[in-house]
Amino acid sequence: MRDTEELASASLVELAVSRLTREILGGGTEPGERLVEEQLTKRFGISRAPLREALRLLAQQGLVEHMPRKGVRVAILSDADIRELYAVRDVLERHAVAATPPDADLAGIATAMKAMRAADARGDQFDMATAHRDFHVAVVALAGNRQLTLVYESVLVKIQLYMALNLRREAEVARPHDGVHRHERLFDAVSARDVRAMADALNEHGARSYIE
Repeated sequence: MRDTEELASASLVELAVSRLTREILGGGTEPGERLVEEQLTKRFGISRAPLREALRLLAQQGLVEHMPRKGVRVAILSDADIRELYAVRDVLERHAVAATPPDADLAGIATAMKAMRAADARGDQFDMATAHRDFHVAVVALAGNRQLTLVYESVLVKIQLYMALNLRREAEVARPHDGVHRHERLFDAVSARDVRAMADALNEHGARSYIE
């Protein structure tokens, strides 16, 4: 009986994490917006315990922030945070590209590229953000360095909210399908094992497009 109750509780936590992640990264909430427990428990049909555990997990990922005596809000990154995190991301990506062996398996980036095209065609910002992150993680994973990939993912998690804002802003100011085309150029460069073209493609779709 206890095992059943624990499984049910875990499922409720997963439900809350999934729903909140989609809302935050899909544009349903804004940075700094308060997340009111009473409203969320009613909307999700769950108790406070699994909701609080879900919020704790989201805080670990960098999507929400707990404020002393003020509750929880969607995370905010300062301009300095964003620049520093993107700088670290760029260094790790370029190192991974330079270390990628000629026989690296491209299945991961091919899958992410396919998912990105499909999400773009549907206009699904959440799935677009997910495919975007998966693509970059797959590029770094080509180097075959597990520790490098883990460090990279930890950095990427901290800026995933801002990356979602990038995609929403891109949808407003960029040409249709621009984001997909930039990643297609990077995909082509990786497929050709052209290190210089990879570096150029990474530079072309870096953070400066949005923060300068």
